[in-house]
Amino acid sequence: MAFSFSRFRRKLDAALSSAVRARYLSLSARPSLPEEPAPDPRFLRYSSPDARPPLDHSPFLRFPQVRLTTLPSGIRVVTQSAPISASHTASIGVWIDAGSRFEAPGTNGTAHFLEHMIFKGTRRRTARSLEEEIENMGARLNAYTSREQTTFFADVQSKDVAVAVDVLADILQNSKFPDHAIKRERGVILREMEEVQGQVEEVIFDHLHSAAFQGHPLGDTILGPEENIRGISRVDLQQYISTHYTGHRMVVSAAGAVKHDEIVNMVGRLFTNFSTDPTTADQLVNANPAVFTGSEVRVQDEGMPLAHFAIAFKGSSWTDPNSIPLMVIQSLLGSWNKSIGVGNCSGSQLARRVGTDDLAENIMAFNTNYRDIGLFGVYSIASPKCLRELSCVLMDEIKRLAYQVSEAEVVRARNQLKSVLLLHIDGSTAVSENNGRQMLTYGRVLPFVELFARIDAVDAAAIMETARSFIINKEVALAATGPIQELPEHSWFCAQTAAQ
Repeated sequence: MAFSFSRFRRKLDAALSSAVRARYLSLSARPSLPEEPAPDPRFLRYSSPDARPPLDHSPFLRFPQVRLTTLPSGIRVVTQSAPISASHTASIGVWIDAGSRFEAPGTNGTAHFLEHMIFKGTRRRTARSLEEEIENMGARLNAYTSREQTTFFADVQSKDVAVAVDVLADILQNSKFPDHAIKRERGVILREMEEVQGQVEEVIFDHLHSAAFQGHPLGDTILGPEENIRGISRVDLQQYISTHYTGHRMVVSAAGAVKHDEIVNMVGRLFTNFSTDPTTADQLVNANPAVFTGSEVRVQDEGMPLAHFAIAFKGSSWTDPNSIPLMVIQSLLGSWNKSIGVGNCSGSQLARRVGTDDLAENIMAFNTNYRDIGLFGVYSIASPKCLRELSCVLMDEIKRLAYQVSEAEVVRARNQLKSVLLLHIDGSTAVSENNGRQMLTYGRVLPFVELFARIDAVDAAAIMETARSFIINKEVALAATGPIQELPEHSWFCAQTAAQ
């Protein structure tokens, strides 16, 4: 496979009252599971609201053991090995608790710029020799940057795992950042920015973050503004690494044809030059928490054939117990695409109404989690003439979740959510990514039996109570572009959340 770079990936991959909080086990890391509160009896009910003997998911949710070792440097090494007979490939990556929200004022774009520069040569490898080494192995070396995390990973044959670990250690500790490469990469990133501006969905969600998190780094774009890209220097890159690429904020995750002890030994031997600063991402977040702002960003463009807009509410953090019912709410609202042809047969009532009345080209519910906050809502693409009616339907269906939800549709949403989660971990790359991300967000890898039990504990009553807490009388963030003169005012959307 070819050596490649990814730009970044958006994880569009979620406060109840104290009474409701007690129904959900906290997703925060615990010393041991037995010390958690006894599960609510509803945790024993699976897949059907009807009275029946509880079903046990565990027979078909048996995965290879997840093993974890924390090195003296603070680096956590997590592996999930597959039998050699079942896998001849491996994925190994470094997940770092560092993204665009942690950039110093005036340096927005540094994390993403660093992602590009990390492959431009080290003291041991030139950029050309690095590329040839990866391609000669038939491997893939990749990276992506998000608002809270940066990831570097490799997919290799089982015999090349040691080389992959050595390459990752080398590029993260010994990159040279030559001036000529920095200059060349400025042009690459500026062209990338032009490409992103042509991807309306990316633009809408950047505008949505800007509206929802005004004046906060979480509202900045990942690429950064043009003036920053033109001014980022080697000093900025080195400062970002020394400040944020620390052992306590780093997870090495491997999956597939790997052996835990071998990976631990290699990482302990090769990953030796990272700072041992004990400052955690949570401490940095607590020092500058994000605050949700109900506001809007509208960009009128009559040259576009269709209107694009997203409405969002304040969501939950990764470890907030509300993240689970909000995941189910996202599944309840669902998604629909006119080109697929599924309309009034969809399980989502929102999709049925939109499809039956031909109100949109595409709708997509989203639920994005961060360390201290989140965003959830619906993104839509529609003809200008349908905007008012579509807006009414969207807000009606969103508000309905607080007052009228059937157990049958919740069961369907739970099952769909579980299927999506299982499909997401198909292959060693996905497993390695899932484990690395969960170690950063939860402090542990959540077993699927436990995660499914949490999902199955969400019934219609929990959905309605969660919706009342997060939707009713709450502020709305709005981002829109295209021919949007018929889109209702921001105040109208806010008024629709009023209690019945």
